[in-house]
Amino acid sequence: MQATPPATSARPQTSIAWLLFACCFASIASMRACDTLLPTLADEFSVTLGQAARVIVVFAVAYGVFQLCFGPLGDRYGKLRIIALCALACVIGNGIAFVSPSLDWLVAARILSGACAAGIYPLAMAWIGDNVPYEQRQVALARLVSASVTGLLAGQWVSGLIAEWIGWRPVFALLAILFLAAGGLLLRAAHHNARTTPDIPKSRHRMRDILALPPARWMLTIITIEGAMAFGAIAFIPSLLQHHYAVSLSMAGGIAAFYGVGGFIYSRIARQLLRRVGESGMARLGGVLLCLGMVSFAYVPLLLWTPVACMLAGFGFYCMHNTLQTKATQMAPSARGVAMSLFACFLFLGQSVGVLGAAWVADHLADSLIFGVAGAGLLVLALIVARHFERAEPSGDMA
Repeated sequence: MQATPPATSARPQTSIAWLLFACCFASIASMRACDTLLPTLADEFSVTLGQAARVIVVFAVAYGVFQLCFGPLGDRYGKLRIIALCALACVIGNGIAFVSPSLDWLVAARILSGACAAGIYPLAMAWIGDNVPYEQRQVALARLVSASVTGLLAGQWVSGLIAEWIGWRPVFALLAILFLAAGGLLLRAAHHNARTTPDIPKSRHRMRDILALPPARWMLTIITIEGAMAFGAIAFIPSLLQHHYAVSLSMAGGIAAFYGVGGFIYSRIARQLLRRVGESGMARLGGVLLCLGMVSFAYVPLLLWTPVACMLAGFGFYCMHNTLQTKATQMAPSARGVAMSLFACFLFLGQSVGVLGAAWVADHLADSLIFGVAGAGLLVLALIVARHFERAEPSGDMA
């Protein structure tokens, strides 16, 4: 059965929404900040590109594993409060990264940052699920996506600009300041709005119960594969640009940021697109654009095309991914924090496997192969998802 949010919370308060967006912006910027920095970190610490990629892998692993802690905490103690505390804890991780004397220290700092950031984006999705009716939820989540892709833009592009101008360490100082401001304000807002934005105090379903549901297992399998192929490739966009075209850090980050531009464009037209093609059409369109963007990015030998390819891939990814995460909000409506944490856990554990695999391919084979395999695989995955949605009854429930 679909849980209907209270009428009084159907439209989230503007101040809460903006603070949630700010926290999500900072968490995604933190996640993607090291993508553009990989070649610089490899030179700084005298390691290979694949070894430097540990700073991305460990963040993803910690981010995925610690979902299992923050989901139940969010359901029990309040999602807004846990999001705010996680944002404030991220200040410590990024502060340690700023002063890291070695790659091992930086890896440890990224583990802490990933673990603390784990409670932000999934609980923000769960909070929207609790407070926005299903028929309006994909649009509301698209606005959250807008904040996250803006963070992706900042993480990939601005980190490259800062590293090129003054070094890589100030990137983490800036992230610490962002987390401090957003987390502090949200904690204050959560205290003042505790009665008007109630969370479900106790989960009726636990992780074991959710995992026993066949639709949930299907969703978690799909999202793991999507995370491995999509995020495994995204992490190596800047390094491929630098390797093949010898561009600067800032230019590589700027081109990679067009992936986020595609996501931002999606968030602006999601309502109209969903009305026109439906959920299965969104998944199918996403797969086609992902395949076109990634394959052409790797194999069309023209630098001027690369921003367009990144934008197509970004638009395609959010077409498919936002549809999946909207469906996922219905895995267990009475324990949405736990359910969305499982969703994010499997997504980012998939990412860690994908980045490890892509790093091996980059070190031992050809980096362009990363994008060819990912593009073809995501197209097949999208067609499977679209077919599943077409067979399901047109409702908000998981089917």
